[in-house]
Amino acid sequence: MAEAKNKLKKPRGKVRLIEGKCIACGARCQSSCPVDGIQMSEAGEPQIELSKCIGCLKCVKACPGSALEIFYSKEDLEILAQLAGQQDLAEDEADPEELARRELVAAYRGVWVFIEQTEGEAARVSWELLGKGKELAAKLGVGLSAVVLGDKVEHLCYEAFSYGADQAYLMDQTVFANYRTYPYLDALCHLIDKFKPEIVLMGATGMGRDLAGAVATRVKTGLTADCTGLDIDAKRNLMQTRPAFGGNIMATIMCDRFRPQMATVRSHVMPMPAQEAGRKGKIIHVSLPINEADVFTKVLEVIRDKKAGEVDIAGAEFIVSGGRGLMAKENFAMLQELADELGGVVGASRSAVDAGWMPPDRQVGQTGKTVRPKIYIACGISGAIQHLVGMQDSDLVIAINRDKEAPIFEVASYGIVGDLFQVVPAITAALREMKAASSGIEVKDVKAA
Repeated sequence: MAEAKNKLKKPRGKVRLIEGKCIACGARCQSSCPVDGIQMSEAGEPQIELSKCIGCLKCVKACPGSALEIFYSKEDLEILAQLAGQQDLAEDEADPEELARRELVAAYRGVWVFIEQTEGEAARVSWELLGKGKELAAKLGVGLSAVVLGDKVEHLCYEAFSYGADQAYLMDQTVFANYRTYPYLDALCHLIDKFKPEIVLMGATGMGRDLAGAVATRVKTGLTADCTGLDIDAKRNLMQTRPAFGGNIMATIMCDRFRPQMATVRSHVMPMPAQEAGRKGKIIHVSLPINEADVFTKVLEVIRDKKAGEVDIAGAEFIVSGGRGLMAKENFAMLQELADELGGVVGASRSAVDAGWMPPDRQVGQTGKTVRPKIYIACGISGAIQHLVGMQDSDLVIAINRDKEAPIFEVASYGIVGDLFQVVPAITAALREMKAASSGIEVKDVKAA
């Protein structure tokens, strides 16, 4: 009895506010506290009543700005130090809910990437996700698998191996020739139920968004859409980072109580992995007893959404983008001249598109295209986080803006504080002079032309 009475119990700690991190979200922490231990100040920040706090972590998990943390007293830290060497502590202290969670999580292993394809051609984002999936699988110590659905698409399995997949689950049936929600939903859920992956990644495309949401709903798990970052924490949870609150903050979301963990990622957000020709892997053939007659949706014709002559801004290596600072539609001709000299394309911020100065397919940002060019030149763009999300992974960013305090300068490799109507023509003229000099043409002739 004395031994049981003197047995050390793991302290839970107390909650405190991290100075400067509260985003005044509307008292989510207060509403989540089961002991009424949080009051809100006039500024909308939580005031913790330590005498009431039981260290349950509910407010910490509810905070979208990660502004709350657990801290321990000196006495608590001494107890934690004594308990550090006891390997069975976690099992002894875990409540039934925690033990059930661990049992569920332990049953799922492996990282999957859904290979999106149309008429046998894979979407670029699938290969990009294989590159990131390889990193995640290495941290977890598991294999990386590709999931291929379609008709006569076995060649995509070998292509997936070349981009890093260790094995591929192949469902090659006529009913999967064209994408329709329910056949693909049945197929992917069948694979998940049978093989139990801990992570499933899909492209944030029209197909990916439709399928991922349906799958997450059926298998009763969480889904984070449009992620810009993926990592693994110490408990094998997938850390899914994405813009939140209209793009004003970057939130890291975790699905720690359900499996699989699912996320979608836009094209060009993750770097394209190097392709290793001839790399081999294992193909696992799986079939599903589903007939065309059982599917009510029929595909009459496949129409490509890219029109003839349409610019693929997402795949461009050089982009010259304009924002509200251009002041008028006709001023984008100046950016087009610079883009022509670079062999690139012209992009735009949302404000420029909303003003009707550029078409929607040229928009860069959270609600537009995500780009990863070699050079991104931002002209008259202040740099709201919604825009930065779409271009911050460019190899080189050059910002031109009159406002030296503009947020765009925080992500720029080079910044020019000045009048873009003077700076852009000067850069264009300099490029023309350099080209003229390298081709042996006199500069004056080039200017005259």
